Amino acid sequence: MSTQQARESFEEYVAARRTALLRTAYLLTGQHADAEDLVQMALVKAVPHWRRISDDPEPYVRRILAREATNRWRRRRWREVSLDVLPETHNEGTDPTDREVLRQALMRLSPRQRAVVVLRYFDDLTEQQTAEVLGIGLGTVKSHGRDAMARLRELIRLDEPLDTVAP
Repeated sequence: MSTQQARESFEEYVAARRTALLRTAYLLTGQHADAEDLVQMALVKAVPHWRRISDDPEPYVRRILAREATNRWRRRRWREVSLDVLPETHNEGTDPTDREVLRQALMRLSPRQRAVVVLRYFDDLTEQQTAEVLGIGLGTVKSHGRDAMARLRELIRLDEPLDTVAP
């Protein structure tokens, strides 16, 4: 593949997948600006490897997104502020299909649990594909998914399984 072909292939991929990558990044970070930064960083990191990954770049780019989101969380963790009074954890009568309620609940999960939920239920990857993207074992994907869904149900206080609720 020539340099020009690689460039065209990359530009086509970005044009076709940018919206989906931004959605995934938004769900991982919870902020539009952070999502845009995360996608840009992932694409910049993918460019040097483009000739090798151009046949199927999606798993590689998603892996970068998930890892960078976790790394950003680790770097920002020290910025947390302690409060004298805990904020309310739920809002009675809130419609659980409300995107904002779900987004806030997602942001309360650990970065790895959030990545599993986003990849499995929003990007519709299989457990095996999710394990490959995150570079973790299949059992870890299953346990993180199970624990994350239980936590989401607790945060949103649903009587029905959350994985049946449309985002």
